[in-house]
Amino acid sequence: MATAYEVTLEKIIKEFDLQVLVLPKPADEIFIRSADVNRPGLQLAGFFEVFDERRPQVLGESEIVFMNRYTREEARECYLRFFRANPPMVILAKGLEAPQEMIDAAREAGIPLLTTTENTSTFISSLILFLNTELAPRLTRHGVLMEVYGEGMFIIGDSGVGKSETAVELIKRGHRLVADDAVELRKITAKRISGTSPDNIRHFLELRGIGIINARRIFGMGAIKSSVDVDLIVNLELWDESKVYDRMGMEDHFTEILGVKIPSITIPVKPGRNTAVILEVAAMNHREKKLGYNAAHELLQRLGLMDVDTNWDTF
Repeated sequence: MATAYEVTLEKIIKEFDLQVLVLPKPADEIFIRSADVNRPGLQLAGFFEVFDERRPQVLGESEIVFMNRYTREEARECYLRFFRANPPMVILAKGLEAPQEMIDAAREAGIPLLTTTENTSTFISSLILFLNTELAPRLTRHGVLMEVYGEGMFIIGDSGVGKSETAVELIKRGHRLVADDAVELRKITAKRISGTSPDNIRHFLELRGIGIINARRIFGMGAIKSSVDVDLIVNLELWDESKVYDRMGMEDHFTEILGVKIPSITIPVKPGRNTAVILEVAAMNHREKKLGYNAAHELLQRLGLMDVDTNWDTF
């Protein structure tokens, strides 16, 4: 998957506690730009017609056993041909001992060679997930990102509408802050948007009249979270008497972020309304909808205004 972003080998080494066998230059100067990972069995056999040199390469027991078929000199030539194809890094999984021919070829070609004790398939899955997150398409939006009853809630609205104040009330009610003011959104998969906070403003909140506060220091570690998938977008807006707001919830509304449609609702704000409690109810109602229950549909069925085709008592 092509991407404009990159991650350093140094970060990958720290994330997976990799052991370094060959490192031709500092790890923070080596960049990975592909989220795809390859097992190079075909390349070790000499097939390079379809080979993406940007992909990290992971070798497991199958590749090592296959290479044992060759003499030491033949194996060295195979390894050297493979490393000269210029992969960004090669990782030997499952705690296997790297053959000396492999180490020599990596040194001669100047390619990083590392090892991990993790099972090959498990490590590849973890590495792909990590790279998909680090290299994901992203953008930054103004708003507040919270986890409310396990639902990732992205709260947006005009400046001064009360987003941060609502976030503080939600934190006091046991929910967790992910980001305030600037929310970094990443497209992890075709249907999944994950949100986090830029490192330099993480855990900080701005409250008019008070100033900047550190939510982690005031409310404790249980009040914050590093990232969460965005399940619901809530648009807070000042109550407009001339506007007709949704009172039934029959229609589903969506907001598109990075090509992913995310359910969204609009909550009018005015004195006397407890916005935090309303957002708690919105989170619980959204979860029920994901499980297949819609209160508005059940009410209309009971009133005889909608065909009865679902047994809501099962929920």
